[in-house]
Amino acid sequence: MITRQKTDREDFWKFTDKEMETAKDTDLPDLLEHLGYQLKRIGRYYTTREMDSIRIKNRRTWKRYSNGTGGDAITFLQEFEGKGFREAVEYLLDFNGQTRDLSRTNRPRPPPEEEKPEFALPPANEDNRRVFAYLRKRGIAPQVIRAFFNTGLLYEDEKYHNCVFVGRDNTGQPRFASKRGTYDKDGVSFKRDVLGSDKSIAFPIPCDPAVPWVLVFEAPIDMMSFCTLHREARSNAVALCGLYEGGLNTYLRDNPHLRHVVLCLDADDPGRAATEKLRAEYESRGLKVSTRTPAKGKDWNEYLQQRGPPRERGR
Repeated sequence: MITRQKTDREDFWKFTDKEMETAKDTDLPDLLEHLGYQLKRIGRYYTTREMDSIRIKNRRTWKRYSNGTGGDAITFLQEFEGKGFREAVEYLLDFNGQTRDLSRTNRPRPPPEEEKPEFALPPANEDNRRVFAYLRKRGIAPQVIRAFFNTGLLYEDEKYHNCVFVGRDNTGQPRFASKRGTYDKDGVSFKRDVLGSDKSIAFPIPCDPAVPWVLVFEAPIDMMSFCTLHREARSNAVALCGLYEGGLNTYLRDNPHLRHVVLCLDADDPGRAATEKLRAEYESRGLKVSTRTPAKGKDWNEYLQQRGPPRERGR
């Protein structure tokens, strides 16, 4: 069966036909990457490692064969992300970069929006031993791990012992957090953003005003892997925690001296497609855009593990 799009009567007039078409036409693989799911390609279809009974067809529709539900991007957000109809459509319009049409008049005010969940960091564990051991197993250098701990960008959560990567705005306030499990089963681990996270912050590290470029990664562990391979890289980087460019836009806005974007995305099909899309977008803004890809493997951490980390210098 197709999952029903639950709406209130007031919802129907809230969006134009064009807005509804934009929301329904959302590219589902891009959306799921943005939401933190790990995609797999199976022939002409996509699925996810988290729910392997899902099939995404033509990049626009999904069906979950374990229970017969399916639909478009709106129903996906309703079914799996707990969003109401209005919230789902507005989320997709924002995801697609479309400004709402607010020119319509002589209509009653809509009911108040449901409050979004308040962002709060998970309680921290008394130590970071499991996260440290996990990242060492992934090949990350001890110096790099300690630097992320010491600057408040990373810690171990108390309940599940996940890695918690903390995204801070330009005032230093936590606004985003991404959780990554420290136990991998068949190469797959838990990965999800903390509720209420601001994806337009993502996971940045501080910017040096004397440096005119910014490095852009998909995941924090890829950033840490690059920092392990290139010890001079200690600033001027952002991990998008997916493929949504909101974090990069914020980084460029907060640091207007930056004129060079270096795309260090994954060397797989979604990563290459995103690289070409972002190259065209930022070159059109007058920025210099270049790319750096790992010499081997799908991403920077895979390359690091294949190559082997350099020895730690000093204590």
